[in-house]
Amino acid sequence: MLITHSLARIGAVLTSFCLSCSVQAQTSATTIPPRMQVVVSGHKLPASSYGFYVQEVGGGATVLDINAGTALNPASTMKVLTTLAALEQLGPNFTWNTKVYALGPVNDGILQGDLLIKGGGDPYLLEEQVRNMLKAVQRAGIIRITGDLLLDTSYFDAGTGQDNLIDNKKDRAYNVLPNALMSNFQAVTFYIHPSTDGKHVDIHADPALSNLQITNDVHLKKGACEGYQHGLRFLEDAARPEHVVWSGDYPASCREDAMVRAVLTPETFFFGLFGKLWAELGGEFNGSLRTAKAPENVPTLVQWSSPPLADVIRSINKFSNNLMTRQTLLTLGAERSGAPATVANGGAVVGEYLQMLGINSDALVVSNGAGLAREARITPSLLNQVLQHGHDSPYMAEFVSSLPLNGIDGTMRNRLRSERMRGNMHIKTGTLDEVSAVAGYVTAKSGKQFTVVGMLNHSEADHGPGVELMDALLTWVFEH
Repeated sequence: MLITHSLARIGAVLTSFCLSCSVQAQTSATTIPPRMQVVVSGHKLPASSYGFYVQEVGGGATVLDINAGTALNPASTMKVLTTLAALEQLGPNFTWNTKVYALGPVNDGILQGDLLIKGGGDPYLLEEQVRNMLKAVQRAGIIRITGDLLLDTSYFDAGTGQDNLIDNKKDRAYNVLPNALMSNFQAVTFYIHPSTDGKHVDIHADPALSNLQITNDVHLKKGACEGYQHGLRFLEDAARPEHVVWSGDYPASCREDAMVRAVLTPETFFFGLFGKLWAELGGEFNGSLRTAKAPENVPTLVQWSSPPLADVIRSINKFSNNLMTRQTLLTLGAERSGAPATVANGGAVVGEYLQMLGINSDALVVSNGAGLAREARITPSLLNQVLQHGHDSPYMAEFVSSLPLNGIDGTMRNRLRSERMRGNMHIKTGTLDEVSAVAGYVTAKSGKQFTVVGMLNHSEADHGPGVELMDALLTWVFEH
């Protein structure tokens, strides 16, 4: 069952004007500020392509309201809604659990049978976490496994791993689809550099999965270190599912490139990672990979818990991790409706959460919860209401601190870095082809605090004008 925590203050934070507000004040709130108008005019951005909302925290005065009721694609600023809903519905101490079962007797360090691992949707099951989980298995008395490795991924519906990719680049880490036993984001970092003999190119994978085979067809050439991906090409071999091919001509003047690629399937990736780590830890295993459901009558050998949700959402929002967000949305659905988790159930929880807060969500299309979808939609007004409530939440400190700090960290580390502004904004950014957006909090030089939402949906949004317009918005708010 979904656990709903009591909220300190629940109520609509809808925009309102007091009876004494002047016509001039309302007009100024609906007029684009000059520094933003320069960008709009310079790039010929149509009025229908953008929306902005700025309001003092605590439901205070609205200082900017431009197309705030227009449903736009928010890109990754959608994560603001998904993470706040998870934080308040699941609680900051919520953890994901991965369970390990010994399907046979254990004597003198030998498991006479299979080892089964059941995924619980953990979005933060990285290489080091898997290593520590396997160390716990060995502390429980198993060094040698005579049977196979069985994986249970039934906590998520099988359809969650079959979604359409936003750009058909399935080898890119941002496109990895959810899985109940996702490990290391299904990503390998390939390190490419000239070999010491000066004639060849070396390629090393990290982690070096036990079942991943690499064909190195890269040739060293003379020339400047330039060109797209420095001339490297990556291809998964369809005829050999656990085989990847690197090819191209690599400039000898380049030192080392590090390229992250998603490889294999979630199950075969976990199997390869298990094989590598189990051997490193001194364990013995020569079995195969199989999928199976965890038995109901066998006690859990090891239960491995993720970091708490409050820590996980920092990784989600600071670095805009799409996969972790999607796993979180699915978890919301599973906690309410039970396994297997579906995107529809997760989206329903978000809708009910907004209804509980008194926020109209008619224009909302949550999609996968991460904003990595062409069909995702939200209005600047709705997202502003979410931010207003986030500042009122009993978990305000955990939520706000998860957002990137301008000029300091996350996706805002290289934006608005001047000494006078640096660190005064907690801002979630969003970028897709033809989309640029920001959402978060600004402490102005006057000491006032504001919620800020800006979105641009335009063919040039992701080519510079989007960042230029959003930075103009944030700078204008800071000057208040």
